[in-house]
Amino acid sequence: MLNKRISIAGTVGVPANYGGFETLVENLLRFKSAHRCHCEINVYCSSKSYAIKKEQFLGAKLKYIPLSANGKQSIIYDAWALLNAILLKSDVILLLGVSGAIALPVIRLFSNVRIVTNIDGIEWKREKWQGLAKRFLRFSERLAINYSDEVISDNEAIEKYIKDEYGVACHVIAYGGDHALVSESSAKVEFKMPDDFCFSVCRIEPENNVHLILEAFSKLPGSPLVFVGNWGNSEYGRDLRAKYKSCTHIKMLDPIYDSGQLAALRGKARFYLHGHSAGGTNPSLVEAMHFGRPIVAYDCDFNRFTTEGKALFFKTSEDLISLIENINEIKNESIGKEMKEIAERRYTWGVIAKQYFDLMES
Repeated sequence: MLNKRISIAGTVGVPANYGGFETLVENLLRFKSAHRCHCEINVYCSSKSYAIKKEQFLGAKLKYIPLSANGKQSIIYDAWALLNAILLKSDVILLLGVSGAIALPVIRLFSNVRIVTNIDGIEWKREKWQGLAKRFLRFSERLAINYSDEVISDNEAIEKYIKDEYGVACHVIAYGGDHALVSESSAKVEFKMPDDFCFSVCRIEPENNVHLILEAFSKLPGSPLVFVGNWGNSEYGRDLRAKYKSCTHIKMLDPIYDSGQLAALRGKARFYLHGHSAGGTNPSLVEAMHFGRPIVAYDCDFNRFTTEGKALFFKTSEDLISLIENINEIKNESIGKEMKEIAERRYTWGVIAKQYFDLMES
């Protein structure tokens, strides 16, 4: 990609310290640096999230906007970034998410910039959005799809939804997960891990079926569970922690941001439990697949596509209990090997970043 100016909007910014899109952007920059792509990249960052405001990171110019990238301000934040990208005479805009898509019709009046949009999951269907917010997100999704040159979905189930709902073809590009692998010397935890434990990490939200997982394991005293999440951030999480605190074989840990500690937990777990029921290809799932442990996932189209249907699936707490009680070690090892093979074939940043750059160049 020679002499093109690319602007990336829709994230908190880099260095990545928030979520999946930020990790995506950082790995796009690492790919550009490693392959010496001769293009200029601007990344929009929230000044609210960075005490130290670097001018450049991994060869990209950082542009700061004095608003929060999340919540109600995200609409103005993303629209501001998109309009500024036009003033910079960008050749390509990579828009991550649909919050700022309200600005796209205006941009189309003044510019022929190539717009590539990753619509994220089907955001308006998430349980946490209601009323006006849900309607606005659906409207933004429609604008993003209708006014973008190329649309990216991260999962085949979302691709099907876009085709059925809008009659538009889109590109399926997932996420990398190999950044979660760290050297053995850094893979340490600060507490004694139980023997033969199962592991899960996620935001503590109803759509991640945390209640279902805890209910099942409360009836499995012989199967230790280590569960990492933001328990204190919602009434849902606080209630669950209070309800199951007497189950001594269930360890409900606060968020862990150290990659070495997370790698140790993922690598030594008997199973990785994935309760997400929304959002497309979840970064936490593809990260876990790289560790070669068997995956036990909530049964929905997103998770079946991500694991090529080769994980173990549950819909109810009774399903989960039966799976944990009846799995044998030979099958356990076989499923783990399949998860790792899929991850190395589909979910490495080298593969994902090349797909993004090829699409922006084409």
